[in-house]
Amino acid sequence: MSTSDLLISIVIPAYNYAKTLPRAVESVIAQLGERSELLVIDDGSTDETPAVLADLQAAHPGQFRAIRKPNGGLSSVRNLGIKESKGAYLVFLDADDELAPNALSLLNEHLAQHPQTCMVIGGHWAVWPDGKRRKHLPTALPEDRLERLRGYLLDKTVGLANGASAIHRDVFRLGTYPESFRNAEDIPVFSQALANFECTVLAAPLALIYKHDDSMRHDIKEDCAVGLAVIEEVFDKGRVPAAMASLRRAFKAQRCLSLFRGLLSAGRFAEARRMYWQAISTDWRVIFKTSYTRKALRLWLSGKR
Repeated sequence: MSTSDLLISIVIPAYNYAKTLPRAVESVIAQLGERSELLVIDDGSTDETPAVLADLQAAHPGQFRAIRKPNGGLSSVRNLGIKESKGAYLVFLDADDELAPNALSLLNEHLAQHPQTCMVIGGHWAVWPDGKRRKHLPTALPEDRLERLRGYLLDKTVGLANGASAIHRDVFRLGTYPESFRNAEDIPVFSQALANFECTVLAAPLALIYKHDDSMRHDIKEDCAVGLAVIEEVFDKGRVPAAMASLRRAFKAQRCLSLFRGLLSAGRFAEARRMYWQAISTDWRVIFKTSYTRKALRLWLSGKR
């Protein structure tokens, strides 16, 4: 494993989050030490983000670097962060989230105890607009790497969140974030880390992740734009060992079901029908996923177009 004078780089992608950016930046600055750095990358924001960054740099001179680039999407920002940062490990913190108190101290201690790890999976606080919070802590990882990948892609027993994970830059030698994706771009990277590298769990919250309705995470338009391309990205681009292709069919079926649910919620009924049929044609056993089957039956009986 390569070494670096800097241990941890925090990268904050910023696009039109001028109101929350100070909270994110200051949550990191309060914890920076000699072996950590902060890099904020403005992805061509059209709001007050450039002025906010200038004010933050004036208030915290020399505490962080800021880069502005033409708009290219979250993947392009993260990839530039990989290139421009100097730390051995990278943490990608969204501009509307914040680093949990003592997160960097906990990470430093964990990395000292587990120098072989290439991805640290931490916990986080989920925070809703009404102020309610819920703590999410990671469970123990399976020893078998195939089972780790199954737990992440299929069983949802391995949960990962940007801002609450630290990834060694060696992981990105197998592939960076797919820049054609405007959603689900982290799935291929998390998959290659789990499938190929030593990973460890840090059972403490490392980030506060704020939930809001206009999040990209809930944008069916962007989700459909990626569609099933994420399956090819995970399994056909050398990101995971060929022996793990046994998970491909089940992952494709599950992805179809996820798109079916999103299309149904968006009122795109004809597309939802087609996606449900594609899920069944991929793996007929999805009919035993009763929550989806009930939705599909109600859709057919409704006659909605």
